[in-house]
Amino acid sequence: MNKIGIDLGGTKIEGILTDNNYQTIERKRISTNKEQGYDSILISIKNLILDLSCKSNEELSIGICTPGTLSLDSGLLKNSNTQCLTGKPIQTDLEEILNQKIAIENDANCFALAEAKLGVAKNSNVMFGVIMGTGVGGGIIINGKIHHGRTGIAGEWGHHCLHNDGNLCYCGKKGCVEAYISGPALETHWQQLSGQIQSLPEIVKNENNPKFASWKKSFLDNFGISLANVIDILDPDIIVLGGGVSNIDFLYNEGKTSVYNKVFSDKFDTPIVKNKLGDSAGVFGACML
Repeated sequence: MNKIGIDLGGTKIEGILTDNNYQTIERKRISTNKEQGYDSILISIKNLILDLSCKSNEELSIGICTPGTLSLDSGLLKNSNTQCLTGKPIQTDLEEILNQKIAIENDANCFALAEAKLGVAKNSNVMFGVIMGTGVGGGIIINGKIHHGRTGIAGEWGHHCLHNDGNLCYCGKKGCVEAYISGPALETHWQQLSGQIQSLPEIVKNENNPKFASWKKSFLDNFGISLANVIDILDPDIIVLGGGVSNIDFLYNEGKTSVYNKVFSDKFDTPIVKNKLGDSAGVFGACML
């Protein structure tokens, strides 16, 4: 059986067709165009799946990773930072459109699953996969399987409260981790400090700017507290960083030190490593569903 994996992101939808051993047969990316709304996204996913299906002569399974999580009670998508998806029966609608059963999973869980099975965390018993990009999310893999928790929100460290009455988060609460160390939050903080509007890759090149030290210290402090809290609760064998923010090199030395300094233990050696599969992890994880 061949497999189709779809990674539904805020800016792009990526699809991949693989064989049963996850070897790529075909791959394609299109724009999400979320400003056109939910129905437009459904049509885009349908057309992408049909395009990939044409390259397969075998029966197909389909898995989709999405921002947010399906409610166990209603089947509606919740907690999505692509807000036109929130409250929608996306699995039911897609199964009706495609006339086929599909599997749907949170994007951070798919990222973590792919890195645990094909990536840098192979052979780890307990792995925490981190997404730090447009949003902040996480997935927990225990003995090769996604740990969902009682209500399906296990791993959502991005909405732990980092600062009481802090920055407003899209979820409606204040002080969430996501409101401080997501890409947009870091760019906003830099603009507030420096008056400059720059992308994150541009910001990290500003070491000679007198405002950079303050920006970096705030980032490292928030990163350290946030991940130390995860380690104190989960104590994973390895933490794998993904998403655009994970491309910042100082997270793997100074960032790791900031985490270790805040962990409640006399031993500080939890590996905090960069992903192996890059932004392809989501589609491979979706194939595995």
